Amino acid sequence: MSGIVLLGLRILAAAALYIFLGGVLVLLWRSLKQESLIILSRQIVPVNLQVNSPGEKAVELHFNQNSIMIGRDTDCDCVLTHSTVSAHHTRLSFHHTQWWIDDLLSTNGTKINDEPVKTPTVVVNGDTIRCGQVEITILINSQDNPITGA
Repeated sequence: MSGIVLLGLRILAAAALYIFLGGVLVLLWRSLKQESLIILSRQIVPVNLQVNSPGEKAVELHFNQNSIMIGRDTDCDCVLTHSTVSAHHTRLSFHHTQWWIDDLLSTNGTKINDEPVKTPTVVVNGDTIRCGQVEITILINSQDNPITGA
């Protein structure tokens, strides 16, 4: 009789072990799935900038990085040679799955759709940025966005 009880306890212990291991595998699977979504949300959505500077031919620039420095200085990503643009005028940055613009205390200010940028502001496809007298149109390649899929 004690042999049957001992066999039953062994079977219960094995079943408990398999249930525990199955639960651990389910938790690992969910964790990996959540991490992959976090990594996807960090992917940068490419952006094109159409630069219209007075007296110059319009230029379109393509960027696939998380921060774009705009200004007159040669170390900027988007160099604007017009005299009304500060050395480091404004910055576009990609975080929280959106593009943001931030004025860098420029002399002539930064405007988005003719509204002054006083705090970091979200920009969307088709917005117009004005740095001094230079106008920049933002074209966000939303079809490449892994989050919205749009």
